Amino acid sequence: MKTVLKVLLGIVLAFLLIAGGVALLGYRALDRLWSPASPETIATASLQGLQAESRLTALVATYVAVVTSSQQRFGLSAQRTLIMPGRVRYEVDLAQLRPDAVRWHGDSHTLDVVLPPLLLEGPEVDPSRMRAYDGGGLLLHLTDSREALDASNRKAAEVELVRQAREAVPMGIARQAARQAVAQNFALPLRAAGLDPQVRVRFADEPSFPAPAPYVPMDRSRSLSQVFGLSH
Repeated sequence: MKTVLKVLLGIVLAFLLIAGGVALLGYRALDRLWSPASPETIATASLQGLQAESRLTALVATYVAVVTSSQQRFGLSAQRTLIMPGRVRYEVDLAQLRPDAVRWHGDSHTLDVVLPPLLLEGPEVDPSRMRAYDGGGLLLHLTDSREALDASNRKAAEVELVRQAREAVPMGIARQAARQAVAQNFALPLRAAGLDPQVRVRFADEPSFPAPAPYVPMDRSRSLSQVFGLSH
């Protein structure tokens, strides 16, 4: 009988040791799972995710160029007008983002991100949407002036489309769209980790950030009078 009790006691002790070991491993695993990562680690992971995307298209806009060229030869004149729509993409080369372009300020809960310069891709022209018109003149019918004027108009129209794309208003819209997209990409995982960050994004050719203000936690607590709807 005593032998049986000793065996049972040994089994119970062994079970308790195994259970304790499993509980300890489980606690350590849960601790690793639920322990929040540092803001720097989260920001680095977000940076790597953006770099993997390679390109960010902030804005796609269509412009229309209207140009006219004329030519005079042999005492004759010719004129051609070209209407050419073109699409331009405003992009950020995320692969150029360097680790030192992202900086976390712990005392102010502020993350600063510096983007490479905004790029313009295009213009992309659909020949089927181009329209050319004669301005009159015998020279168009007697020489190769038509082809020469069309080629000149095409080059001038491309220059005009780029000029329109680089105007202050569309450039400002594209920059702001890029800033918002990048800021959201960094802010969401930081907020998911329980932080309340301020994410500031600028382009490398823009002025530097001012010194961030000290962090002031948001007071989300309510007094007992507010909880129970009591008035003073």
